[in-house]
Amino acid sequence: MTAGALGPFLTRLGRSLRLVIGAPDYERYLAHMRDHHAGEHPLSERELFEQQMRDRVERPGARCC
Repeated sequence: MTAGALGPFLTRLGRSLRLVIGAPDYERYLAHMRDHHAGEHPLSERELFEQQMRDRVERPGARCC
């Protein structure tokens, strides 16, 4: 693998790992906010993480276990 291809590969790998463990993809969230909620202020990366973790605990039926 060339050095130029390593960066995009690592980006995709990181996104895949976050999906596997259920962590939010902040870049995807920002793109969604920009495309669908242009007038709203997006959450910070930490706020998004905390909100999604809180949702997991408060909605136990949404969990697999």
